[in-house]
Amino acid sequence: MPFLYLYDVDAKDKKKFNRVKRRFYYRLNRLFPDRRAWRTKSAILVSGRHTRVLDDFFRSFRGSVITYKVDLNSIEELE
Repeated sequence: MPFLYLYDVDAKDKKKFNRVKRRFYYRLNRLFPDRRAWRTKSAILVSGRHTRVLDDFFRSFRGSVITYKVDLNSIEELE
């Protein structure tokens, strides 16, 4: 079953925002270097077997990244 993670980097000032964003995307690219997950700027779609890794990843950024996890039953592409 696929899961959709929606996220947004949240920081009070520009310096902290840039530092969190740089670390966040560096570590995210190390988790999925071969694009096993569908990603956009603020969403990741993964299969069920990758959820534990992503849950731990987003927990490590608690307080700096706002994250929502959606359990999906079906996905449709709008044309």
